[in-house]
Amino acid sequence: MIRSKHVKKLVLGGACVAVAGASLLIPVGGGSASQLSATAPRSAGPVSLAEFSSDPPRAKLPLLFIHHSVGGALLADSGDKQRIAEEIWRSHPNGGGLRRLLEGQGYEVHEASYGSDIGGHTDRGDWLPKFRDKMQVIRTCALNDQRLPDGQQNKIVVFKSCFPENMLSDDAAVARAREDLSALLPVIAAHPDMLFIYMTTPPLAPKVRSEPAWKWLARKIMGKPLPGPRLLKSGPGARRLNDWVVSPEGWLKDYPLKNLVVFDLFDTLTNHGKSDFLEFATDDGYDSHPSRAGNELVAAEFVPFLNRAVRRAGLAEQR
Repeated sequence: MIRSKHVKKLVLGGACVAVAGASLLIPVGGGSASQLSATAPRSAGPVSLAEFSSDPPRAKLPLLFIHHSVGGALLADSGDKQRIAEEIWRSHPNGGGLRRLLEGQGYEVHEASYGSDIGGHTDRGDWLPKFRDKMQVIRTCALNDQRLPDGQQNKIVVFKSCFPENMLSDDAAVARAREDLSALLPVIAAHPDMLFIYMTTPPLAPKVRSEPAWKWLARKIMGKPLPGPRLLKSGPGARRLNDWVVSPEGWLKDYPLKNLVVFDLFDTLTNHGKSDFLEFATDDGYDSHPSRAGNELVAAEFVPFLNRAVRRAGLAEQR
């Protein structure tokens, strides 16, 4: 294998003719993915909640949201940064206000994020061992590693992976993601007294930053994927996975219980199918953390969705 320092010398020496006359900060491997707009309509999803009321439940229901940075900003109020714990914010410039909205509906909101036993890892492959081996911790989580008082338990678990998990640039990556999600179903089915809400993975931003030409050539010589082309393939890959998750013939086709539903965060943040990428990106389209407008849209759509899902699961009248 060619050592990276030797690659850099090669590029900055004789191989620089490949970028003749160009600056070492040309946008090689950068660019935008916005031209790859999705053309297929959004799938209807395996579960219809339209027949259920969106009014607040009569019960005060404890809810746990397991998330990282996107979820932290979604829950936070809009304002200057005020941190409660790692990626758990009281307020944030991109805050969507979801925590306040949920509390106004009568939910008791608990959170787990970075640095905690159950919040530290949220890749798709992490959910199976987490739900299989740590469900008692999940049931009693109040804030990261803090526990609810004796006898109290969360009745609702909202869980999501973060946007790097949508770097799905080939069919094999999509297939692995489907396997990870399918493996969860028997474990979730073992807890019919709880409602699980899977938030689909938020989309990637449509742009990738340019990089120095020597680094781009180093990737080429060493056979490593280039960020621009990989991103362009990942958007459609994420859309294919997401369409399967929400399809009537997809993830939940044969799931028999009413304790698992899907909130289509990916679809909402792509502006309901306008693109395969984040339509509410920050930092001029380079940052995959949604803007305040995107988070507020998600919050406004999630609350009535949750109220309907709670009624379908039979939790709305519990006390």
